[in-house]
Amino acid sequence: MDSIGVLMACPMFTYLEEELEKRFNLFRFWKVADRAEFLKENCNSIRAVVGNASAGADSDLINALPKLEIVSSFSVGLDKIDLGKCREKGIRVTNTPDVLTDDVADLAIALILAVLRRICESDRYVRSGLWKKGDFKLTTKFSGKSVGILGLGRIGMAIATRAEAFGCPISYYSRKEKPDTKYKYYPSVLELAANSQILVVACPLTEETRHIINREVIDTLGPKGVIINIGRGPHVDEPELVSALVEGRLGGAGLDVYEHEPHVPEELFKLDNVVLLPHVGSGTWETRTAMADLVVGNLEAHFLNKPLLTPVV
Repeated sequence: MDSIGVLMACPMFTYLEEELEKRFNLFRFWKVADRAEFLKENCNSIRAVVGNASAGADSDLINALPKLEIVSSFSVGLDKIDLGKCREKGIRVTNTPDVLTDDVADLAIALILAVLRRICESDRYVRSGLWKKGDFKLTTKFSGKSVGILGLGRIGMAIATRAEAFGCPISYYSRKEKPDTKYKYYPSVLELAANSQILVVACPLTEETRHIINREVIDTLGPKGVIINIGRGPHVDEPELVSALVEGRLGGAGLDVYEHEPHVPEELFKLDNVVLLPHVGSGTWETRTAMADLVVGNLEAHFLNKPLLTPVV
């Protein structure tokens, strides 16, 4: 298979890059100076694209690659792939579900605890020597708080299970009510926010869920409410989130994703009730290795005419 051209959209994980290079003719798109010229010269050699949450295969790239057969995403989210165009052209699409569920759910709980118990601020308090001048201020309890989950898929369910262990009442909103769950369903995001102290965003990014967390939702959650976003940045109307936090209309936020990554609103940097992470939900050695193995396994299966491991399209 070393003659099969695979285009890697951006830097991802060294192990993945090495495994792809062992098996395929690997093209590193981020190292290309003139992309138009590169695509013109290599369009008939590239039969696969590997993308992730930052870069994938939009309609322009798909149209520029007439021999493209498969897009394998090093991510669960598919918002960087034009799925409609892939279906139209018969291009297969795969992603990496399940293997990252635990890490992302763990991180969601960590963000809740970090925001409510002011863990990052407490750490700075000790490091700066301020503890010698007096005890740290009181924080907010997590156990027993009502947790609303926006999107009760694999990750949302894993978050719910973890939060339940803290004695938290769980409710959720999704496109459809889940028949096999004991959690309370609300038919709108506003109703979910009105009945939650902590709102966790864990749904896929689509046109319907873009800015689903808007000013009305934020104000409904209120000055004691907390938003945790481990989904995608554009789920949240970021300027509205920033103004609500600055003005005290929202109690706090724990963010792993942002609307224009890697750019983060600087107004958030000075707020102690906000915890900011650099999109590391799946960022452990164990999980990224398992994700890489899935990407490679899907590509191998496709080119050996075997069933795909995790097909989407």
